[in-house]
Amino acid sequence: MSYNGWTNYATWRINLEIIDGINPQDMDWHGMPLSGLAGAIKDYVEEVVCPNCNTITESYALAFLSDVNWTEIASHMMQDYADQWEEVAA
Repeated sequence: MSYNGWTNYATWRINLEIIDGINPQDMDWHGMPLSGLAGAIKDYVEEVVCPNCNTITESYALAFLSDVNWTEIASHMMQDYADQWEEVAA
């Protein structure tokens, strides 16, 4: 079920609360292909949300993150920063 124009609530919330406003150049993500960017964003968010992941609370957080559409967030970032992006074949 979609949420506020995003794939689902998890995707919307992670983009809104963690990713929104991050400049891909600051993260050395610019120029990455879509799949690479999606993976980099996922890795970054998992580290922010759960740096050690050794408690049950953190395992619930990771379960929430498993619902995120990382490719959708990456695509949105590529569109927002299209002037910085170099199209790279996947």
